[in-house]
Amino acid sequence: MKNVLRVLVVTLITVAFSGISFAQAKPATPATPATPPAPAMEKKTEMKSEKAKTTRITGEVTSVDSKAGTLTVKTKDKETNLIADSNAKGALEKVKVGDMVKATYTEKDGKMLASSIAGVKSKAKKSEKATAK
Repeated sequence: MKNVLRVLVVTLITVAFSGISFAQAKPATPATPATPPAPAMEKKTEMKSEKAKTTRITGEVTSVDSKAGTLTVKTKDKETNLIADSNAKGALEKVKVGDMVKATYTEKDGKMLASSIAGVKSKAKKSEKATAK
């Protein structure tokens, strides 16, 4: 009877300590740290600002360099220097200084990249044609 009791006690102790040893073998995973809402919002804002924002302007061409692929457009407020991308380079050959144009561009790395350039018929030219007839 003493032998049976010893076997049962040894078995129970072995089972009890083996459970504890398995629990310690797993690495402790830390709870997810609570992030303050302000930095999380800043990250989302930064991600949105990284996306290129398309801007459209209409103005008078003050300079054109079709070889270099540059164009300067003067609007009411300011002059904007544009660099034509591969889609807009063909339009630069048709544009002259003094023409009115509509340009669509995106700002990337501090440079204004024009994706499209189109000539605009100004009202002044239309009225000149009407009076000439």
